[in-house]
Amino acid sequence: MTRKMKDSGVRWIGLIPEEWNISKVKYVSKIKYGLAHEKDWLSSKENEREYIIVNSKFVSTEGKVKKIVGKQIMPLYKGDICTVLSDLPNGKALAKCYYIDEDAKYSLNQRICAYYDYDMDKRYFFYFMNRNQTLLDYNDGLNQTNLKNEYVECCPVLIPPRIEQVKIANFLDEKVEEIDTIISKTKKTIKEYKLYKQAVITEAITKGLDSTVPMKDSGIEWIGQIPIDWKTVKIKNTSWLKGRIGWQGLKSNEYQDEGAYLITGTDFCNGVINWDSCVHISDERFEEAPEIHIKEADLLITKDGTIGKVAIAKDCPEKVSLNSGVLLIRNTKDFKYHDKYLYFVLLSDQFWVWYEMSQTGNSTIKHLYQEQFYNFEFTYPSMEEQQRIAEYLEKQVEDIDALIAKKEAFVEEMETYKKSLIYEYVTGKKEVL
Repeated sequence: MTRKMKDSGVRWIGLIPEEWNISKVKYVSKIKYGLAHEKDWLSSKENEREYIIVNSKFVSTEGKVKKIVGKQIMPLYKGDICTVLSDLPNGKALAKCYYIDEDAKYSLNQRICAYYDYDMDKRYFFYFMNRNQTLLDYNDGLNQTNLKNEYVECCPVLIPPRIEQVKIANFLDEKVEEIDTIISKTKKTIKEYKLYKQAVITEAITKGLDSTVPMKDSGIEWIGQIPIDWKTVKIKNTSWLKGRIGWQGLKSNEYQDEGAYLITGTDFCNGVINWDSCVHISDERFEEAPEIHIKEADLLITKDGTIGKVAIAKDCPEKVSLNSGVLLIRNTKDFKYHDKYLYFVLLSDQFWVWYEMSQTGNSTIKHLYQEQFYNFEFTYPSMEEQQRIAEYLEKQVEDIDALIAKKEAFVEEMETYKKSLIYEYVTGKKEVL
């Protein structure tokens, strides 16, 4: 029997079952808002900030909030829900909801609110509020990175009969768990592929392509055994390393739609620079730092934020410069190398083991220091061997990346399906029979 439907009066919700009611968050849940704290309390994950609970050790996993140790400001209890109200600069976590999975005293910053003491099934409420960024949709699709308190409090909430709320929540608990299990297993496979790719790269640039060649000890801790006729060389004997010294006063409000290109770490894409995503600066700003004017085939590496992303400048425009988070590596010294060979060296464990060993002190802020990088030592076979290794790895990595891309596309499809499934049931488009 087809359900009778009525117009909800809310554009993004559309039709709802005739017996369902519509209310507002402030009428079905109490709300706690966080307080301002010092900047160093803000949690972050790489460059993608997730302001949930204010503590540098915070990690969000599978929609839950891990217990933290920090200033104790307000109690939250198992089943309470946190929502992200502000997520500068990219808004990726904005309006996401997270479960509190154990009773404790937590510290919320001003970018978070918590729902509690619900006048409805809390699991149904969670699914509804986390449905494809409900608050953003309610915010008329403006894609803002801040949600005002009144948006939260007046956000519409659908209220099915209580027994149906429970049926929907039970059904979604089961289905979402099944989907999340599939996603989790697929992500594990993706991780295994990435580790395999790393191993293939490291093996080729450390041992070469001929397994019958006699080996010798390189004498370098992060390299180990190498073919008997290979050498090692420090990058300072092969390359000129240059980065922008600070920003020289350059601010983001100076970025332009046209002009000289400015490369940032976000422009690195599959080993090359995505010129379409680059911002632009004035010619005056470009001319201020001639030592970092980029040329065709220059090798680039990120030294801040997400460290160790590597790209080669292909199809390079006439005027290109760098921001302060990117380092230029140019082969100008006596020891010549195949650009793609060094590219793979910097993706290998040779670089990463050296990098971890080079990090001294107790600082939690990671950085690739130019002066330390000069002493990075790596395997140096003949130019002919470098080219063979580079060509071999290009093919191997291309095949592995194709498998990874296929798995990542499947994860995205499953995430989209999960959101669609939740939406259809929490808005009554489909009925739990």
